[in-house]
Amino acid sequence: MKEAMLYKGLEGRAVRCNLCSHRCTIGEGGRGICGVRENRGGVLYSLVYGKALAAHVDPIEKKPFYHYLPGTLSFSIGTAGCNFRCRFCQNWQISQNANQYTEMPGEDLPPEEVIRSAKENNCRSIAYTYTEPTVFFEYAYDTSVSAKNEDIANLYVTNGYMTEEMLKTYDGFLDAANVDLKSLSDRFYKDVCGAHLDPVLGSLKLMKKMGIWIEVTTLVIPSLNDSIEELTQIAEFIKDEVGAETPWHISRFYPHYKMKHLPQTDVEIIHKAREIGLDTGLRYVYAGNIPGDIGENTYCYNCGGLLIRRYGFKVDDNRIIDSKCPDCGVKIDGRIEGDEEAFK
Repeated sequence: MKEAMLYKGLEGRAVRCNLCSHRCTIGEGGRGICGVRENRGGVLYSLVYGKALAAHVDPIEKKPFYHYLPGTLSFSIGTAGCNFRCRFCQNWQISQNANQYTEMPGEDLPPEEVIRSAKENNCRSIAYTYTEPTVFFEYAYDTSVSAKNEDIANLYVTNGYMTEEMLKTYDGFLDAANVDLKSLSDRFYKDVCGAHLDPVLGSLKLMKKMGIWIEVTTLVIPSLNDSIEELTQIAEFIKDEVGAETPWHISRFYPHYKMKHLPQTDVEIIHKAREIGLDTGLRYVYAGNIPGDIGENTYCYNCGGLLIRRYGFKVDDNRIIDSKCPDCGVKIDGRIEGDEEAFK
């Protein structure tokens, strides 16, 4: 265990956790919604510090990041617990059952071992992922500080439900984030995820101001968030509030967890969503969970030339030179491997 950061003691040995936007008030002996932060005697503890339930070497495209060190490897870690209750969760076995554990499962993998493993496997980054990294913030934060000293980038794959205090504490150590923007409907967030929309929108805007490289992912679920109207609203929000240079990953839904009754997303809907994003003015819009689709590739937003060809999570060819399109010379947004000046 490790004493948590970002909490406040209250009367009667209760505490208020200020890590995520639930801002749980936790009585003595209780846990937050995430299931991994526990009040013991008026002190809030993280139960998952250094307890990696998943640790793998992944292509960075798997996160997905397509404009931050494309074609490189990322050492990826996650612990038990999550602050959302998504009915379509793909990792529900490790994200949704934390409250049932007296002692948290996972391999003992302290920050120094994460750094060592990343270096041994030639990983240019560490991704905090698999479950919601905000709930294991202390672990991720200490690892991030050490990673910076080793010139290893820090990446969050997140639902965006962290507080402003958490992001400002992380300032200078978080390099990039792929944020799930699941819908632009608060009803969707309440009914399907057990959360609210506005904190996610606020996190996206604040990350942008802080200079964190952002990519956005939307899982398109039949009958829930696949209307032309909503897809257009999401694209417009990204363009107007986060920036036209922000990559938008539109992922195909496959029946899972508590939503096995729904069909998989029609490929044509994914293609239509990609068309909407491009027509709205987003420079880079990607089709996800459709291996071999042309929507996996990166194209120049100025001349339309093919720049990065992918199949699944594998980069087959990268034609970007000095962060520029070799055909028309326009700057391609993001941080491209081999050019440390590409992302400032």
